[in-house]
Amino acid sequence: MKFIHRKDFSGLLALGWAGLITLTFRGESLSYPQYPSPQQQSFQPAAGEPPLWAPHYGASLPVAVRRFFKKYATFSGRASRSEYWWWALVAFLVGVVLNIITSVAGAPGATVAANGTAVPGPGAIVGSILMIVWGLAVIVPSIALLVRRLHDANLSGWLVLVILVPILGALALLVMAILPSNPAGQRFDQPTGY
Repeated sequence: MKFIHRKDFSGLLALGWAGLITLTFRGESLSYPQYPSPQQQSFQPAAGEPPLWAPHYGASLPVAVRRFFKKYATFSGRASRSEYWWWALVAFLVGVVLNIITSVAGAPGATVAANGTAVPGPGAIVGSILMIVWGLAVIVPSIALLVRRLHDANLSGWLVLVILVPILGALALLVMAILPSNPAGQRFDQPTGY
């Protein structure tokens, strides 16, 4: 059985992640935790969202996108399901918009080759360049976010390499990204001052 240290619990209290209704299990019965006095707390409560090193459970879309870019290449720590899936939605929608731009820009001047295949017009190059730039800009932080999401489920970040297995790898990562948060994933946290 794993217990949380009183100092760590007081930190959770200060962050607002635990409160008076939080119960602890001791032996055969449930009891209310023994709260330390306010003078013993080592830091002040955070106003609003949790610190950047901690996962933000229940993050809104703008918060998730902001945290995505602030933690651009941070592979340590954890990311909540809301942080991960809001970003997945944004990345999907940007991809759809860029594909539409490429299709619309490539339509004028499009021709049909002698073998019957469609050849896009010169405007498709602009959309293609935009897609390449977007992909290069978000590949590293997207992998970092997935690693942090795996950490939140208490899985090794190295499991991201499962993507190298065709089809089944992507499906396995999808299932792992859906898994709920596991408190044991705290082992991946590295509290810092940023």
